[in-house]
Amino acid sequence: MTAIQRKKKPYFGLTGGWLTFWVTVACATDMSLFGYDQGVFSGVVLTKDFLEVHDLVGPTKTKDLSTVTAIYDVGCFFGAIIAFTIGERLGRKKAILLGTTIMAVGAILQASSFSLAQMFVGRIILGVGNGINTATAPIWQTETSQLKWRGKLVIFEMMMNIAGFCLVNWINYGFSFCGGSVAWRFPLAFQFVFLFILWSTTPWLPESPRWLLAHGREEEAMEVLSCLEAKPIDDPFVITQRNEITFSVRYERENAVRWRDLFKKREHDTKTLRRLLLGAGSQFMQQFGGINIMSYYLPTVLVTSVKLHEKMARLLAACNAVSYLVFSGLAVLLVERMGRRGLMMLSTAGQFVCFLVITILLRFSETSPDGKKFASASVAFFFLYYGAFGIGAAVATATDWITNFVIVEITPIGIQNIGWRFWIVWTVSNAVFLPILYFFYPETGVFDLLRAFFFHTDIFFTANRSLEDLDAYYRSNPSLIVTKDPDAICRRRPQKYIEHEDEEIEKTAAGKDVLSSVEAAHVEWSK
Repeated sequence: MTAIQRKKKPYFGLTGGWLTFWVTVACATDMSLFGYDQGVFSGVVLTKDFLEVHDLVGPTKTKDLSTVTAIYDVGCFFGAIIAFTIGERLGRKKAILLGTTIMAVGAILQASSFSLAQMFVGRIILGVGNGINTATAPIWQTETSQLKWRGKLVIFEMMMNIAGFCLVNWINYGFSFCGGSVAWRFPLAFQFVFLFILWSTTPWLPESPRWLLAHGREEEAMEVLSCLEAKPIDDPFVITQRNEITFSVRYERENAVRWRDLFKKREHDTKTLRRLLLGAGSQFMQQFGGINIMSYYLPTVLVTSVKLHEKMARLLAACNAVSYLVFSGLAVLLVERMGRRGLMMLSTAGQFVCFLVITILLRFSETSPDGKKFASASVAFFFLYYGAFGIGAAVATATDWITNFVIVEITPIGIQNIGWRFWIVWTVSNAVFLPILYFFYPETGVFDLLRAFFFHTDIFFTANRSLEDLDAYYRSNPSLIVTKDPDAICRRRPQKYIEHEDEEIEKTAAGKDVLSSVEAAHVEWSK
């Protein structure tokens, strides 16, 4: 019996599915907090007491109001950059604990704010913490989950993000009846429920085995892999997992690409620049598809553009959030049938139609004698927009945050200055995105492309590809037009990748020199 086996059982004796469950509790809490923070200010900016305390009353204060709302995303942007740099040295767990602590400081400043300057600082600090957490938690989840659960858990986390968004809309609606400062201070302070859960679960859970191996802590990595898979340390499957990750880490170090070398052609090139642009482009398209108009400002839009009463606007926003959650759940049932690529195109087409109809209806609401009827009819398409986005978003971090800031900053100003014409922008953008998705995006998961570039995670994605599959695909110098390659757009994992992996497990079970054989196979595979 080895020294590791004689030790007291780690993680309170939890292994396999139960250990994955508790990691999921922590990561899902983090993603729920992310959704909560996205929606909380939509109710705050409508609260009279908040506007008066922070001197934001009147049309001349629209720019200040939009900036204090959007500045949170600037903090998130810098938090994501921190996660890619300092966070990678700290490890997944310590990065999340750091982000959680920073968020607590920001939450205190916001909930206790009595000046616009204090709210600005609180929003930025909260954003920095959230940027660290949201860039780290999905990686930690996928790197500490059993293979069979990884894809499903990625979608589940997206649904928990929407669940947090749904929850805060109902809290905003409920507390709007209280009046006074509690109507906005309580929703901001409620973030501590999520923060306490993160503080109480993250410290005792396992670190990412990939991160441990990358930092030379092999014994700990083997222990984690053994516990996660509920198999002995010397099991062939556990050893193969260790060797695959070891090879991946070594390959990354030997083939690391500096930013200034992105445009240079290299031997066995895995098309790093193309993957970076596809991943960043997906986040750009998500934001310029218009979702954060709805996340941050839907009640405001319903009051200013549709001319609804404040309470009705809040109620409809809360109901809309529920429909958003339902449609994102529908995506789980459709993803195997349609694939991620197909769902994203369906989602974008739906968003285009919704914005087109909203634009037309709001135009007639401003020019027709029966304008109120046209404005009321547009409400249905705000609901349908959430449904369309929910289907695609369940399958879609620094680029995300900076484009997020742009949208949140310009929305109130755009609505105030150009009225119904503001919606033309989002109608056109969704129409433009459709052919881009169809011709240039493979069925490998667009968010995963960006995540793979920054973290090189050794995981299986929801599109049934691993990082090694992605590397092999791009080393083959594929055409920019993905529709020419059946393997690039098929929903299931191509058979050639499955056969390669099975061969490696068989070699390990046969007692061969597995590390050498894996390296040799990968070298041959990369040719």
